[in-house]
Amino acid sequence: MLFLLNDVVLNLSGMSLSPKLASKRFRELPFNVVSQLGQELYSEDPLLHFDRPERARRLATLIIAKAPAINAALFVAPRYGCAPEEVALRYANVDFEVMARLSKRQEEGQMDAVWTDRQVWRRLAA
Repeated sequence: MLFLLNDVVLNLSGMSLSPKLASKRFRELPFNVVSQLGQELYSEDPLLHFDRPERARRLATLIIAKAPAINAALFVAPRYGCAPEEVALRYANVDFEVMARLSKRQEEGQMDAVWTDRQVWRRLAA
């Protein structure tokens, strides 16, 4: 399964959702807590998806576990060490064709934030 985290496509195939996925504690974890966790991680490291890819994969796996329709997340921190509440976030469901195109461009080394923004997030649209 592919998941877009900011401007990096993560391949989550083979990732277990969580060793405690079936536990009552995990099932009761609200989605907003997962979102807050992502904000906390990105407030500490705005380039988490590059600097700590395993941690980014675990975050993506948690998001999918709580909201299976979501396959893309955007976390934007204004600076390192900002308050978690300052981290803006968006979720999306990206079409399979777009996700495959993103993954192919990434494999070819042609992925960049501007191109990804135009294809998915549309923050820079004029």
